[in-house]
Amino acid sequence: MSNLILFSTINYLWYAFPLAVVISLVYSASRYESPKVILRRSARLFVTILVFMALVLAFLFVVQPG
Repeated sequence: MSNLILFSTINYLWYAFPLAVVISLVYSASRYESPKVILRRSARLFVTILVFMALVLAFLFVVQPG
């Protein structure tokens, strides 16, 4: 029973990391054919997505009321 309570408290923000990985891999794989290029570009896009999400989160934190 305690496992259900543990899983109910997982923050939904943790779903953003695997989602960003999948998005960057699929996008890079649809544009390039070489596995080396796909991995390099997807890593770069993954970092870009995370930086953008962090900036949006920081902006929302600054403008929150109260």
